[in-house]
Amino acid sequence: MNALPVAARGRSPEDSAEPPIRLMIVDDSTVVRAVLSRMLSACPEFEVVAQAGNAGEALDALKSIAVDIVLLDVEMPGTNGIDALPDIIRAGKGARVLIVSSMAEDGAELAVRALAQGAADTLPKPGASSSVNGRFSQILGDRLRRIGRAGSSQAAPSSGPAPAIRLRAMPDAPLGCVALGASTGGLHALVAFLGALPKQVGVPILVTQHLPAIFMPYFARQLETACGREVKVARDGQALADDVVLVAPGDAHLCVERIATQARVRLDRRRAPSGCCPSVDPMLESVAELYAAAGIGVMLSGMGRDGLIGARRLVELGGAMLAQDEASSAIWGMPRGVAESGLASAVLAPSALARRIGLRAEGRPWN
Repeated sequence: MNALPVAARGRSPEDSAEPPIRLMIVDDSTVVRAVLSRMLSACPEFEVVAQAGNAGEALDALKSIAVDIVLLDVEMPGTNGIDALPDIIRAGKGARVLIVSSMAEDGAELAVRALAQGAADTLPKPGASSSVNGRFSQILGDRLRRIGRAGSSQAAPSSGPAPAIRLRAMPDAPLGCVALGASTGGLHALVAFLGALPKQVGVPILVTQHLPAIFMPYFARQLETACGREVKVARDGQALADDVVLVAPGDAHLCVERIATQARVRLDRRRAPSGCCPSVDPMLESVAELYAAAGIGVMLSGMGRDGLIGARRLVELGGAMLAQDEASSAIWGMPRGVAESGLASAVLAPSALARRIGLRAEGRPWN
């Protein structure tokens, strides 16, 4: 069955000064699709323009239908919603994705995974244990309004000629710290990177992933399980330890400073230029100040340009930046900024970047 375009409901000029937010509903249940469509049709600010019964139908529809938000179920025949999420983000050319699933309770493993892979938000379906029962229609509308319209910062990877990338030489100083920044598609990229990194590189590993604070303990546990490494949510004043992964807590920027002879965490809650919290910029800037040529930053999949300021500072002080390549990124925004600014010493898939850092840690030739 193909995805079904939905006829636009008549709207009077008084309904809204702006065109409605265009929605696609992806759920294998015809009943659920009908109920959601009926709920949303009562709000003039929303317009359901397509429905699909599985991920494949959704991807086909997105080739010809422009939408602002995709309401995506998880448990569907064929490719499930989480596995299809990166492809739907690419095909949506800026469309946001709201996961609507009975498995998406706040803090649940699925919600963490969905957000880390690029979903704009998650919402549990009404059910026996759901906290949204009785208020689902209101909460759904509020979530969709908050997510808003598709934006250019979330654009899909370019289909034109590859940009000119000027690679820098990798410093030959001993390695002191590895700092990773990620957003949309970050969980997949981080797992690939940390899984390929030698178990002992002999330096601290810092991670800033764009996620709300409530999800960070679960996110850290997922990374630890997937990569077989010790992963902790960073605490203010905590000492850095070799081969231990510290993750920004979600409501503060993960920075580092030296107190006496010990490198320690400094959590910073000042507004970052990107507006993100946590932001990659303060992390990279602090790594630059503390480690200089011994610091190395890695920019992984994500929308926008968070981290570009910090990347410039790290390179200015003699450190190195690496960037994920377009082909392996869910969204080539943050790494693209680093690559096209001539700041990167390598632009590769996460596992290949990790192997390069392994060589650096061993003092072996980079290329």
